[in-house]
Amino acid sequence: MSRIGRKPITLPKGVDVSVKGERIVVKGSKGELSTHMMPGIDLKIEGGVINVSRENDEKQTRASHGLIRALVANMVTGVSEGFQKTLELVGIGYRAQMQGKKLVLSLGYSHPIEFEAPDEIEIVVENPVRIVVKGIDKQAVGQVSAVIRGYRPPEPYHGKGIRYMGEHIIRKAGKAGAK
Repeated sequence: MSRIGRKPITLPKGVDVSVKGERIVVKGSKGELSTHMMPGIDLKIEGGVINVSRENDEKQTRASHGLIRALVANMVTGVSEGFQKTLELVGIGYRAQMQGKKLVLSLGYSHPIEFEAPDEIEIVVENPVRIVVKGIDKQAVGQVSAVIRGYRPPEPYHGKGIRYMGEHIIRKAGKAGAK
């Protein structure tokens, strides 16, 4: 049995989970999320606790068991608390600013980079070198953060680029280290 799949999910106050046909719908104070229900997986909601179980031990069902539990737990956390990732810009002249709904990045290229986030994602520029990506969908927050980071990933020689807050970049010695 899946270790992740066996863990119960406790529902915070104000969060409602329902199964409508082949969809799992989670509603909370921050919004509503839904995902597809896999065949062979059962969801039992009893007294503020969700238990995910599987009908059989086929390979595909076993693989889906922990996945569905993790997706539902992320949806419950998202609609109640939300998710956020913080990015920091390291480098001389690197800065970010918001122009309406567009994020404008100056990253040492000959032109500024404009990025428009999807509707469900909120981007906040705390200061010119710190960007916060917020939203209720964990996958969307991670994807938008990865796209922004991809415009100038951190490089190992000088450490310049866009990095996640707290990310450690392993530095290389360069030419001086060859002696």
